Amino acid sequence: MKIAVIGTGYVGLVSGACFSAWGHHVVCIDTDKTRIDALNRGEVAVFEPGLTNLVESNLQSGRLQFTTDLKSAVHDIDIVFIAVGTPVSGYDGDADLSYVLKAAEQTASALRGPALIVTKSTVPVGTSERLETLMRSVRPGADFEVASNPDFLREGSAIADFNKPDRVVIGCDSDRARALLQTLYRPLVDAGVPMITTTRRSAELMKYAANAFLATKITFINEMADLCEKVGASIDEIAAGMGMDKRIGGAFLKAGPGYGGSCFPKDTTALLRTAQECGVSLRLVEETIASNTARKRTLGNRLKVLLGETLQFKTIAVLGLTFKAGTDDMRGAPSLTLIQALQSAGANVRAFDPRGMKNAHMLLRDVIFSSNPYECAEGADAIVLMTDWQSLRNLDFNRLGAAMKRRVLLDLRGVYDIDTLVNRYGFMVERVGHPAKRPLENSAIKFKRRLGYVPSRVEVRNGIRNFRDRSSTTIDTASVREGLDHE
Repeated sequence: MKIAVIGTGYVGLVSGACFSAWGHHVVCIDTDKTRIDALNRGEVAVFEPGLTNLVESNLQSGRLQFTTDLKSAVHDIDIVFIAVGTPVSGYDGDADLSYVLKAAEQTASALRGPALIVTKSTVPVGTSERLETLMRSVRPGADFEVASNPDFLREGSAIADFNKPDRVVIGCDSDRARALLQTLYRPLVDAGVPMITTTRRSAELMKYAANAFLATKITFINEMADLCEKVGASIDEIAAGMGMDKRIGGAFLKAGPGYGGSCFPKDTTALLRTAQECGVSLRLVEETIASNTARKRTLGNRLKVLLGETLQFKTIAVLGLTFKAGTDDMRGAPSLTLIQALQSAGANVRAFDPRGMKNAHMLLRDVIFSSNPYECAEGADAIVLMTDWQSLRNLDFNRLGAAMKRRVLLDLRGVYDIDTLVNRYGFMVERVGHPAKRPLENSAIKFKRRLGYVPSRVEVRNGIRNFRDRSSTTIDTASVREGLDHE
């Protein structure tokens, strides 16, 4: 088929590249000439595993093209996918459809033959009908139909999600549109992927309902993590037990700093606004939004409690900035809220992320960006793990602790073994969903106790060095060190 994709953002670029890899001829359109020129050179601005290679190979095959000329791109076309952004409106939280409407209007003016117009953008229920009305007002006699085909791509695994999705959703109101989309997605259906064919309104609402449910699931496990910290239970064990129930499933049951990204925050808000306009109460969605917002805003308080004092003039190292691992996306990232809270409390912030530094530079001010996690930890009073990148899971904690002013770590992703950090490396640790642990009885203190020493409160809290002799007994430092090494 001949396919046009309007929008070369995350969804549009992944969709266009994957369709071309299936053997279709695809032209992707964008108004940003700089971006289009870069894509024609095979340069992909967004980080998504495998996407650059996919774009390059299909550019070379001639099946994939990029242009700013919408008029020529949709001439003699089979399907036009609209995959532009639908950000939250600055006024009341509604989805901003200005880009979608403009794309539809320009497409209607440019069409020269029969075509199917398909919205891949996440749009409120009834948008397909609105687009059809607009397009017919522009070109009353044009031969086209409008359908809905929402995406369910996850950043970091988008290509796999496109080629092996849980389902394909097609929303259309005519047999011709349905047949064309069924033909397009036949390779997936032949591979056993379920296809749901429904009305346009149901397809549009399905995407919002799915994202809102997943956001609610994340919020629930985060609230359970808070309870676990108070009662001494383990959120990891609780989530594992819950996930074994087939009615629940283990996905999205990982406690953390709260959800972010480009989808969940705006989609839950847009769904809530739609319900309010219809006079329907979505209490769960409303509470999900409120709980997630509150969670991100109170992250700084965790550090105050952990350090036991004010954050003013303290140096905090933030490891991981993107809203999740596997992407460079900073939209809605909990790290933004945390850093703002830390700076408001007077703290100095150092930060590192394997992929998100470029985007973070544009959003954060007065932050010292580091080239690696050890440089980031230099002189820090505490470290906060915000994003569970694989490279941040496997750190040299001896080196990390040696660089720090104080060995204090707040693990908001629940990836580190608390006992190892406390007993082997002398860290004071708080892990989400677990009570905080301090290195009260490490080898150094136990050895000193045998010699008749009573460690000070500071020694007990830090647990590792600078011991004070309260008995006024003199002891050879080398002997102490030899004893520590032996133990």
